Amino acid sequence: MENKDSLYAVFDERNRAAEMAGGADRIGKQHAAGKLTARERIELLLDPASFNELDKFVVHRCKDYGMDGARIPGDGVVSGYGRIEGRLVFVYAYDFTVFGGTLSAENARKIMKVQDLALKNGAPVIALNDSGGARIQEGVESLSGYAGIFFRNTMASGVIPQISAILGPCAGGACYSPALTDFIFMVRGYSHMFVTGPDVVKAVTHELVGKEELGGAVTHASVSGVAHFLGDSEKEVILEIRELLSFLPANNMEDAPCVPCRDDIRREVTGLREVIPDDPNIPYDMKEVIVPVVDDGYFFEVMPDFAKNIVIGFARLGGRTVGIVANQPAFLAGVLDIDASDKAARFIRFCDCFNIPLVTFEDVPGFLPGTVQEHNGIIRHGAKVVYAFAEATVPKVTLITRKAYGGAYIVMASKLTGADINLAFPNAEIAVMGAEGAVNILFRNADNEKRAELTEEYRERFANPFRAAELGYIDEVILPEQTRAKLIAALEMAQNKNVSNPPKKHGNMPL
Repeated sequence: MENKDSLYAVFDERNRAAEMAGGADRIGKQHAAGKLTARERIELLLDPASFNELDKFVVHRCKDYGMDGARIPGDGVVSGYGRIEGRLVFVYAYDFTVFGGTLSAENARKIMKVQDLALKNGAPVIALNDSGGARIQEGVESLSGYAGIFFRNTMASGVIPQISAILGPCAGGACYSPALTDFIFMVRGYSHMFVTGPDVVKAVTHELVGKEELGGAVTHASVSGVAHFLGDSEKEVILEIRELLSFLPANNMEDAPCVPCRDDIRREVTGLREVIPDDPNIPYDMKEVIVPVVDDGYFFEVMPDFAKNIVIGFARLGGRTVGIVANQPAFLAGVLDIDASDKAARFIRFCDCFNIPLVTFEDVPGFLPGTVQEHNGIIRHGAKVVYAFAEATVPKVTLITRKAYGGAYIVMASKLTGADINLAFPNAEIAVMGAEGAVNILFRNADNEKRAELTEEYRERFANPFRAAELGYIDEVILPEQTRAKLIAALEMAQNKNVSNPPKKHGNMPL
């Protein structure tokens, strides 16, 4: 009995040492810096008492630079599996209190084990990043650990949802695992991502830039488009991750959870007629169309601060998750540009990967003109949107709320690029361009009086959806108040849609 007691005492001691990680002093420094520890983050993320830790006692094998005398159980990563709202998820969190959360060959194996288990079991994987990068003392061994992680990120892409939270530094090669995942969360003032830090930038390009401006959360959420969500605290970010997962399936073979819908599916959206101005040149907020239409008026927007001329996000219609893509007339008149194209295309492809139907709210006057856009490849970037919509085999429903002009009309899930149901409000304008521009080209020699007459004639012919409806490009012209009921009916109709693209290894998307 004494031997048994001694054995359990050893276990308790080793277990306590592993859970203390870098020790009380370093935990105190983490808290003093305004950050949670790896274990506190996991506890906040997962359902209570659901975490099962793996590889708790793993230590590194490095013997160089005095490392043979510094071995801490867990080696700077806490990993395992648990539940979020009762659903299985896998998680790993870098522990900054242990060697600055640096990646070693051994803790990389811990991460890869979790990635492999997540893929085998068809469950999301969540990475909580707070790391100083590759462990310098290990050289190529730590670098090869990143290679194995990146490979698994790529293999899991489109199979299971992958989510990254940047809760501290994330520099150099470490950036590319989050970049390969589906969604990145950052915390204002605490999160930093950059391939090369301010000191290297100064040495190479002689630019003087702070880490916040170079790779802070606000920069990546609003300028680079690297981050999808920006929070004011770690707690806010972690709760947002839980919220995001509620819209997603566990893997690409399942559908997203269907929740009971207490919002009448036939509810008329009163007041929607007044949202869209009579004058087609006056802006309005497309979110004032989206929010009243979706279940309980709840729209979970993605990337709200980047490329504001397009809106993307998740909502529910009739209890089922949908992905929403919408032009935003309140910003740059809703034109498509390089950033908006990238933002939309990647979201469309995510939804298609995970069987999430797409609803498009369209009010687009065209692509943004100018040498900056052309020289930076608007043709290539704009092609991503039409590629993504055409490739997607999920149910696709499009509603034209006002303008649908030219090439931008085509790429925004038009009928012949594969949309299942195309709807339009009675005030919709579907044409190559606006009436004034068309007349200026067709009748450039006409005097002002004649030009005004011809403009009105062109407007009567094309500033309505009926020509397109006569040709079958619009399936139904609907009243604004019918929007919710018609969208839900269309999605229910297409619920069992079964379409397969031609067999191929993969397409060659214009990147």
